Amino acid sequence: MRIELDEAFTWRGRTVRWARRGDGPPVVFCHGTPWSSALWEPFADALSRQFTVYLWDMPGYGRSSKDPGHRVSLDVQGDLLADLLGHWGLTRPHIVAHDYGGAVALRAHLLHDAVYASLALVDVVALAPWGSSFFQLVREHAEVFQKLPPAVHEGALRAYIAGASARGLTEQQVTMLIEPWLGETGQPAFYRQIAAADQAYTDEIEHRYASIDLPVLVLWGTDDTWIPVDRAHRLAAMIPGARLELVEHAGHLIQLDTPVAVSANLHRWLIGRD
Repeated sequence: MRIELDEAFTWRGRTVRWARRGDGPPVVFCHGTPWSSALWEPFADALSRQFTVYLWDMPGYGRSSKDPGHRVSLDVQGDLLADLLGHWGLTRPHIVAHDYGGAVALRAHLLHDAVYASLALVDVVALAPWGSSFFQLVREHAEVFQKLPPAVHEGALRAYIAGASARGLTEQQVTMLIEPWLGETGQPAFYRQIAAADQAYTDEIEHRYASIDLPVLVLWGTDDTWIPVDRAHRLAAMIPGARLELVEHAGHLIQLDTPVAVSANLHRWLIGRD
């Protein structure tokens, strides 16, 4: 079921599109790059029978604003998340975060005093090293990539995204993932958010993971080639009391590779915290 982001939050000139559904304890989903909240929609829809679920697109992503003059780096997104939780009136939500969303949620908690009931970290950006050779190339030549012919850009985008799945993506899934990054607005926004990637934003907080004092689930696909599973073991060992759950035959796009396993793990985790 498609969940329309039918609400808007204005923050420092940016427009954040978001949606709330269901009734019960609050669960906030955080997406990563180059994804959007669409990746979490089926899981939010299923959990809305027992929880109040919140979906949102980070500025520079999905259906939120993509103004060329607005920074979209991890420091900005972490600051925004803390304020967004305040806008929603949430004092102790459950957080479910994937990829960059993990770093965003961790920064909001460790640097901006966001308080969570629990934190589920799903194949997240949190530990050095991260950032592929493609990221480095884009950072050095972002303006050139933004001017690629649209067909060339789409071909490169499709090839890039395909590498995040261990099982292969359907055409419908590929279309859902690439749609926000096409056209006169989407193409330059895609390269801007990659150019803004900087490991310094996780280096800044990595030493503080041992101070996290809340229930944490580390959920990871064993076949993740973007962020290998060794990071899952390291991260779980750094956070006191963290639970580690590994999903076989799942890549970085664990939500699409093994949706049943992800749904079961998240439901079991959240019900256990309720």
